Amino acid sequence: MNIRLIYSLTVALAMSMLFASCSKTESYTDLLKKEQKASNWFLAQHKVCNDIPADSVFITGKDAPYYKMDDDGYVYMQVITAPDVNDRDIPDTGDKVYFTFTRWNIAIMYKNNTLDVAGAGNQENFLGVDPATYFIFNNYSVNASSRFGSGIQLPLSYLGYNSEVNILLKSYYGFAEDNTTCIPYKVNVRYFKAEY
Repeated sequence: MNIRLIYSLTVALAMSMLFASCSKTESYTDLLKKEQKASNWFLAQHKVCNDIPADSVFITGKDAPYYKMDDDGYVYMQVITAPDVNDRDIPDTGDKVYFTFTRWNIAIMYKNNTLDVAGAGNQENFLGVDPATYFIFNNYSVNASSRFGSGIQLPLSYLGYNSEVNILLKSYYGFAEDNTTCIPYKVNVRYFKAEY
């Protein structure tokens, strides 16, 4: 009888631990919903344009709107500075593009109900690279590009080198390490041409 009681208690304890651990684990769908909620909160703090200007003349500056860059709303771009439309030097596929970036975790901003998080916006040594690093434009088969995702490259097709943008970057188009964590980031990016 004691063996049965011990066995029953052991099974009951194991089942309760299993159910407790399952209830604390969030599904990927739940993480995506949280990402969307935090992103919507961030965008609600700014002007948003759902269309890219046909003539590529963007409003610039710290109060400029965030432009929706893709149909699904994974990337929104605020243009801080950009060369004049006639002076833009758009990279060709395969060109090496140097850039610097600073990232802010929007999920933390949302949770703390603040637009600025102390220490989160510093220039980072991310994935073992210097803050000034590069990618190969429109070539995601190389690690230099794939680790940063496709969203970081979208502004270049419109603005070219010597531009600065803030991007709301959702995980789907974001840095490779963020794809499964579903954390949206505000990323400040400056693009530079490689000198040969």
